[in-house]
Amino acid sequence: MRRHVLAVLAILAGAAGLLSSATAQAQNRFWLVNNTGRVIESAFVSASRVDDWGPDILGSNVLPSGNRVWVTPNFGDCVLDIRVTYQGGGEERRMQVNACSLSTIAFGRSAGAGASVGGGGGGGGAGAAISPGRPAAANPSFYLRNGSGVTIREVYVSLSSDRNWGGDRLGQNVLQPGQRLQVSLPAGVGCTVDIRVVYMDGRAGERRGMETCRVSEVIWR
Repeated sequence: MRRHVLAVLAILAGAAGLLSSATAQAQNRFWLVNNTGRVIESAFVSASRVDDWGPDILGSNVLPSGNRVWVTPNFGDCVLDIRVTYQGGGEERRMQVNACSLSTIAFGRSAGAGASVGGGGGGGGAGAAISPGRPAAANPSFYLRNGSGVTIREVYVSLSSDRNWGGDRLGQNVLQPGQRLQVSLPAGVGCTVDIRVVYMDGRAGERRGMETCRVSEVIWR
């Protein structure tokens, strides 16, 4: 009887291990996005636990700026390293990325929130398969930095195509000189935004028709 119980427990443990592995593999795939303004010539993905980068996952292809590919690593690890090199020289890396909690890895200005990486089978820990992706949606989100030297009590930002300003993005807070505010806007709708600020003394200032898809920060002066 004891042997029978142990055998059943062993089978259940093995099944749980397979299920856990399959779950990790389903979670660690990701979009690799190029928002750098340069062409990515090669890309490498490996588990952080290994020293080998493995082969160039782009093969004979390149990844132009504004495009993305779907990456399926050849291993099941959650914690990954990503390395890219650019045409004309230079490289960048993303190290110790938890692939199982994110969905996109962006080089350059992030096309939305989050970052991620993913995996296929349980191989040696390096290499990945890729699938073509559509161009990454233009993202007008940016940081607004107060360079005016005066405290700002209200901030309103909307796409120029919107008919109203929306709510005050500071809420109960203020934006002191030198501080910055993250402004999140929907991607893929437009790149032109309007900004309105109100200072502590009641004065207001506006800027309209600003193109923010190609910048990461706007300094308000």
